[in-house]
Amino acid sequence: MARDMTPVLKRCRSLDLDPVYLGIDKKSKRNARAGKKLSEYGSQLREKQKAKFIYGVLEKPFRNYFAKAQKLKYGTTGDNLMILLELRLDNVMFRLGFARTRKEARQIVDHKHVLVNGKCVNIPSYQLKAGDVIEIKEKFKGAQRYKDILEVTGARLVPAWLEANQEALSGTVKEIPSRAEIDVPVNDVLIVELYSK
Repeated sequence: MARDMTPVLKRCRSLDLDPVYLGIDKKSKRNARAGKKLSEYGSQLREKQKAKFIYGVLEKPFRNYFAKAQKLKYGTTGDNLMILLELRLDNVMFRLGFARTRKEARQIVDHKHVLVNGKCVNIPSYQLKAGDVIEIKEKFKGAQRYKDILEVTGARLVPAWLEANQEALSGTVKEIPSRAEIDVPVNDVLIVELYSK
């Protein structure tokens, strides 16, 4: 399985991204090359790399998400792309506060700790729909790991399109989010321009 092994804070610096969006509280030192002017292609590429890095998606799956977003009948391609990425199971786990980072959420899903509508799902990229109920399996609910996670993520704000029950370690996708509800610092218009070339 392909994995990006670049140190996270180093990657955040190169993409001029605040680590808070990854669930990391550390401050990244400002990029020394921040004054350097990027070409049009350079800024489009940076936005794409930023989105891939935040959601932990590699190039080929990302391109597939883009193709799927183009085929959807509602909304713009850029908005649809961000909504598809946001509705991934690992991302929703992170948003609900059941993982400190998206990488940890991915691992929890991989290890078969998660039920979606009562069925075990171990695919981090599983696409959720409005009305889906996500919960941690009963036998893992008392684990120290989740007590530690909730201690860190307890104060995190759960987006309006999700409903979390932290005591029961369960959550519901109330509705499909709009682009305005997705607080990721990515300019999706530039990604669409890049792929439309």
